[in-house]
Amino acid sequence: MYKRIYDIENQIDEGMFLFGARQVGKSTLLQERFPNAVYYDLLIATVRKAFKRNPDSFRQALLDKPAGTLVIVDEIQKVPELLDSVHWLMANKGLWFVLSGSSARKLKRSGANTLGGRAIPRTLFPLVWKEVPDYQIDKAVQNGMIPRHYLVDDATDRLEAYVEVYLREEIRDEAAVQDVEAFEQFMEAAAISDGEMINYSNIASDCGVSAKTVKTYYQILKDTLMGYEIPAYTKAVKRKVVQAPKFYYFDVGLANYLMGRHHLRRGSDDYGHAFEHLVMQEIIAYRGYYRRREKISYWHTYNHQEVDAIIGDAEVAIEIKSSEEVKTRHKAGLKAFKDEHPDCRLILVSLDPITRPSGEIELIYVTDFFKMLWDGEIF
Repeated sequence: MYKRIYDIENQIDEGMFLFGARQVGKSTLLQERFPNAVYYDLLIATVRKAFKRNPDSFRQALLDKPAGTLVIVDEIQKVPELLDSVHWLMANKGLWFVLSGSSARKLKRSGANTLGGRAIPRTLFPLVWKEVPDYQIDKAVQNGMIPRHYLVDDATDRLEAYVEVYLREEIRDEAAVQDVEAFEQFMEAAAISDGEMINYSNIASDCGVSAKTVKTYYQILKDTLMGYEIPAYTKAVKRKVVQAPKFYYFDVGLANYLMGRHHLRRGSDDYGHAFEHLVMQEIIAYRGYYRRREKISYWHTYNHQEVDAIIGDAEVAIEIKSSEEVKTRHKAGLKAFKDEHPDCRLILVSLDPITRPSGEIELIYVTDFFKMLWDGEIF
């Protein structure tokens, strides 16, 4: 059992939407932190069907609860009609709510009540380095950090089941797309370009659909919390920069499965891509949990100089390499960025085991970087 670092109990103010992809541990976290809350699990068919038939029964069941009572509704997107009653109970009875879900898509499409700003949106991420006492970098790179997947030696079967449940419950059952097979093919194409600049036309050609459809598919992945985009750093000083966003699946294990990367080896290109994804995943989680305002972007010029992560307005530039020995060529992107942004802090994260300065660049071993990140020493 891992102790999650998210201090959710200190962040609730009247209400909260707690979003997170399937199996990241939302239900476990809520049950552990709030054992005395009134709890409704909409994955339970009888509960879900009863509220669908008579949404007002939810309000009636809570009318006699004293002000300040915490009510948790798990998988709220299953019955978005309940949000009208939630809003009324918050405004008129002083009840507090945590509304968890693995998809914002159905709430958006249904025009559901967003509670007039009374509920803050928050995200629970997969496990992070700080939560895993026996952290193994190669295992994390291969399996990803969804709790059930990190726990086993080979997560392939669990990842296969994960994707099938997603396709069935989010895509088929919700009729999210007309052609499920094309969407499944798109998911694989999106995995191939995971961590790369999005080229809608190329992916459309691979999947046999239009570029417009590909954009819609990407939006579905984002709305169902299966991935996110990293924008380009577009402040050009000397060099013309690319402005297309990058896409990452929310967990590197999922990207590995969709690409068929089942036996990653250090030194391979596939390991390098997965390693970069894992480090970005950790940075994104840190920013989310500590509610940092700094924008995370990437930098890529038209002559192919690149830096994987730019923090804020060029305060920190982070390059990610899976090499066990940092070479001069690995520093080229950071040096080019420094030429345009001389006040920027430069960091190269790698598997080189000795953390040390190298001129203007800090060479940091990956788990040293994670410790520094969660200690607030990176940004």
